[in-house]
Amino acid sequence: MSKQDLCDTYRSYIACLNRQDWASLGQFVGEGVHYNGKRVGLAGYREMLEGDFRTIPDLRFVIDRLIADPPHIAARLCFDCTPVGQLFGLPVSGQRVVFSENVFYEFKDGRVCDVWSVIDKAAIEAQLDASRHL
Repeated sequence: MSKQDLCDTYRSYIACLNRQDWASLGQFVGEGVHYNGKRVGLAGYREMLEGDFRTIPDLRFVIDRLIADPPHIAARLCFDCTPVGQLFGLPVSGQRVVFSENVFYEFKDGRVCDVWSVIDKAAIEAQLDASRHL
């Protein structure tokens, strides 16, 4: 897979997530996918994403940076959203938050087989602290 093909596939994957097109997720994610070192499989990965959209009804994945070195992708994803209840164990409860995720993917046979994700939880905590002091 060329760099351009990999980037195009990744952008299509992100579009699939933003459409919540779960029936098509398997076109982009392998059956045995791992997430942060744990085998979750396609069903577990889909379940995780569906849970994210329940917690964050206005969730939208926005690519800020994208670097391809086949078979790997590195991306910085940005989020500007209004979660309900708790987000990553933090009591957000309907407050608008802006944060980013740095995520690394490995592709095999044209589909994601490994995901390493680091979410900027400190940015969310700082926004919650700032709103408490207003």
